[in-house]
Amino acid sequence: MITAYRSRGDRLERLDLDRQTLGESRWIDLEHPTAAEEDAVEAALGIGIPTREDMQEIEASSRAYTEDGALFLTAQVLATRDDGGYDIGPVTFVVMPERLVSVHYHHPGSFQYFADWAARHDTPLSCGAATLLGLMEAVVDRLADILEAEARKLDLLSRTIFDSSRPNSQNDRLSVVLQRVGRAEDLNFKVNESLATALRMLNALAAPSLPGMQAPLAGLDRPQLKSLIADLRSLREVAKAQSEKIRFQLDATLGAINIRQADIVKLFSVVAFVFLPPTLIASIYGMNFDHMPELHWSWGYPLALGAMVVSAVVPWLFFRWKRWL
Repeated sequence: MITAYRSRGDRLERLDLDRQTLGESRWIDLEHPTAAEEDAVEAALGIGIPTREDMQEIEASSRAYTEDGALFLTAQVLATRDDGGYDIGPVTFVVMPERLVSVHYHHPGSFQYFADWAARHDTPLSCGAATLLGLMEAVVDRLADILEAEARKLDLLSRTIFDSSRPNSQNDRLSVVLQRVGRAEDLNFKVNESLATALRMLNALAAPSLPGMQAPLAGLDRPQLKSLIADLRSLREVAKAQSEKIRFQLDATLGAINIRQADIVKLFSVVAFVFLPPTLIASIYGMNFDHMPELHWSWGYPLALGAMVVSAVVPWLFFRWKRWL
């Protein structure tokens, strides 16, 4: 799908591609583009659109390069699914002197948020580099929101793990807590990966080393770029701290599971020890010897039962006195 926008004054306006051409655009967004759509953009702009396989390459030379007078940059961007989960996928930004082209095969909500914001507020987008920085600000803001929301969830999770008066319900079982810890770690890893690749991309803009980068970056706002880099670095510190907290919660959850299992084993051991003396007495009087005087006593049966009860109660009271139960 092709979505194109142009600058109208200081605001972004969506192009009607039935009546307007891609040459008027300031930002062209390609989401799950077909071969025909890629050909149309290539013919209109005179550049080559990278394929999905090209975007997934992890070599540094494939993440930042210049070609046909344009700068190609690739970063991993987080996207929220309809079910509330998160996906991460590569986005290639093609920075040209007059416009920006973004190519991706998932649906980052921050892109639509940026388009809506720039349509309602004055956001001067004079060139492709300025559009890229505005779009990256929306991406960074979204990552910051996710980290803030996860920080609150981690605080609640910590209270759940260490709350001794927690009710024994399905949602509060330690196995469920362990699943929540796993989901938190997965999301934190994705956020950190997105932050790392975005920071790497912006650092390449701050210290251009590739030939041909000067023309696409002619209108780059250096103070805005430095501010974005500082934000990304601070968010990476937050993600690192949350990763350590998640690791601690995982260790605490596994420790609590081990303690519960040890309590269960201890209970079975105590029960076995309590019933061992009565079992011994019952086994003795279950023998089939002829000369067992107690078998002929009038009070033999009650005495045997009493001995079994006493032999069971005494160990139980001893364990209670020692506070082992």
